[in-house]
Amino acid sequence: MKYTEEHEWLLQDDDLITVGITEHAAEQLGDVVFVELPEPGAEVSKDDEIVVIESVKAASDILAPLDGEIVEVNEALVENPGLVNEDPLGEAWFFKIKPSDLSPMDDYMDEAAYKKFIG
Repeated sequence: MKYTEEHEWLLQDDDLITVGITEHAAEQLGDVVFVELPEPGAEVSKDDEIVVIESVKAASDILAPLDGEIVEVNEALVENPGLVNEDPLGEAWFFKIKPSDLSPMDDYMDEAAYKKFIG
């Protein structure tokens, strides 16, 4: 698993990357009440705002970590946005992306570096 400075986690499975937010991010947001996901098939560029999360505290965006195509979204989050708080590193993944280039994955933090980052 890799981590971004925007508190996203990235899990690579062959040529697909599953993206979610970290437990730290979920705690900072508080109770999530709404999630808006991108459309499957959408072409995105790194740093595009592609997911909107609203909580009782704030609204936040998830940025695309890589250039590529959204191949799947987690519809369960639309029905039950609270999953983000219950299981941010598991059932509450947001989308799967097929990146046009996997090499930027090398630039993201491993777990030890992320833990140090959030200190």
